[in-house]
Amino acid sequence: MVTIMPDHKITFTYLSQEDLLAAGCFDIRMAMDTAEKTLIAFEEHRVLFPEKIVQIFDQASQDRINCLPATLLDEKICGVKWVSVFPRNPVKHDAQNLSAIFVLSEIEKGFPIAVMEGTLASNMRVAAMGGLAARHLSREDSEVIGFIGAGEQAKMHLLSMKAVRPGLKTCRVASKFIEEEQQFIRELSQLFPDMEFIAANTHARAAMDEADILVTATSAQAPLLKADWMKPGAFYSHIGGWEDEYDVALQCDKIVCDDWDTVTHRTQTLSRMYTEGLISGADIHADLHELVSGHKAGRESDSERIYFNAVGLAYVDVAIGLAMYQRALASGSGSNLDLQQCMIFEHSDIMSQVKW
Repeated sequence: MVTIMPDHKITFTYLSQEDLLAAGCFDIRMAMDTAEKTLIAFEEHRVLFPEKIVQIFDQASQDRINCLPATLLDEKICGVKWVSVFPRNPVKHDAQNLSAIFVLSEIEKGFPIAVMEGTLASNMRVAAMGGLAARHLSREDSEVIGFIGAGEQAKMHLLSMKAVRPGLKTCRVASKFIEEEQQFIRELSQLFPDMEFIAANTHARAAMDEADILVTATSAQAPLLKADWMKPGAFYSHIGGWEDEYDVALQCDKIVCDDWDTVTHRTQTLSRMYTEGLISGADIHADLHELVSGHKAGRESDSERIYFNAVGLAYVDVAIGLAMYQRALASGSGSNLDLQQCMIFEHSDIMSQVKW
């Protein structure tokens, strides 16, 4: 009689950033479509979204590593983003300030299906949320976009903004260093030859003054954007921590968040204002999912100043990561790795491996 052992092998797909790029996953429209669908799923209570875990190693610089879980119930996928944010890296180590890894698991048996580079998806999520907000909150005739910050998230944001506002004609950019502005222009002008790019020579006001769309994408913890630089009718997309003076928000006709409840537990401009009693939930017009579902109005006049605050939602990260995994799988990208060949005591030589 032959005893057939059960198959206890567990295999997952490993995807590097290069695997994802080769599979065509650097697709901002795919990210926006996925984010839009997932925001509606969240509103319909088809998403589990627990609080993230934050470990801050330096309060001044905000060097930190975050653990952000979420579950997509319809897709039967649980995922987690493990992301490090070290704002001093570019200057101190000549390295990027953000890196991330995603783990995706199915929730029938609970086994992992993918381990993947997450920086690409994370940056695309930031841009996708800003783009969705711009679709509902910026003027359709917007022509000028201004940036404070010239890093990867700023570059990603231009992709999404141009996708929803193809009439954008001029892009101004300010950074701490002229070389960063020039690199931004050198890289993005290849994608958008129809746009005029202007370096602000580190002068933030020159980038933002009279712009139709304003974006701050920095690691600074300072009020860089001033209220009088934001004209009537402008849309402001706030990406980072504390990047604008309080009067920017106070003068706006509408304030929209990706998730107000989450914002109140963070350290962004609106979070600081909430802690200091300067604003409350009554001052928030909507969360983004309410605009996407049509339950609340977006822009209602050409003269409205509108403020959008994105704190980052793990369930959107996981959804974009899943979409990228599925596209990579279809293209044959990635490597199949074994987590285990069998259970521990099923190894034929296990007794010789035991140390006690």
